[in-house]
Amino acid sequence: MPTMTLKLQIWRQADSHEKGRFVEYPLENVSPDMSFLEMLDVLNEKLIKEGTDPVEFDSDCREGICGTCGVVINGIPHGPLQRTATCQLYMRHFEDGQTVIIEPFRARGFPIVRDLVVDRGAFDRIIAAGGYISANTGSAPDANAIPISKEAADHAIESAECIGCGACVAACPNASAALFVSAKISQYTFLPQGQPERKRRALRMIETMDAEGFGNCSNHAECEAVCPKGISIMNIARMRRDYFKAILR
Repeated sequence: MPTMTLKLQIWRQADSHEKGRFVEYPLENVSPDMSFLEMLDVLNEKLIKEGTDPVEFDSDCREGICGTCGVVINGIPHGPLQRTATCQLYMRHFEDGQTVIIEPFRARGFPIVRDLVVDRGAFDRIIAAGGYISANTGSAPDANAIPISKEAADHAIESAECIGCGACVAACPNASAALFVSAKISQYTFLPQGQPERKRRALRMIETMDAEGFGNCSNHAECEAVCPKGISIMNIARMRRDYFKAILR
């Protein structure tokens, strides 16, 4: 099977306080069947053998589920394929001799930890601000005790598919986290269990999003275009309605 040679330009930065720069690494014998992260593993093995610090990057499940991975590849968060997380991107989608530019997600709310690793703890704090639902947690109720239409259930599940990777923030010209926040709000909005705290949840999560330094949404829709789960920007409109109802109340 033919292999490829790539020119990798990778962002190297010691921490958020140091000045970063692109460093070029030629890499030979890249199999088209490698995933993108496997290719970075091969590069790091090479760098370690040469006595050079490996490139730091995030990964965990490598199945497009956890949202841990995420880099900007040739200017696009997660790379050139739609609805594909970085860990699910394969080298067959690149060409022999191609220059591949790899950099971290850039946003004020995502400070760089090292190289391609950013701190996405702001997302955890936004979710925590939403609190819990006050549904009775006693004995398990009958499955049909609270009727939920299939349409409502489908919308809730579609919103809950957000893996919190942060690609929406990296793609947005304003570094807005509106798509992520609206998805996490909407996953409860369609369900009766989410109604008691609905307005308070929207208010607190949006206030926390602003406090974390994310920008405002201006409807560019770049977030939806790069989302590996295809989360719809209709969630943002729904979030805004809930927010205005909350502040008017």
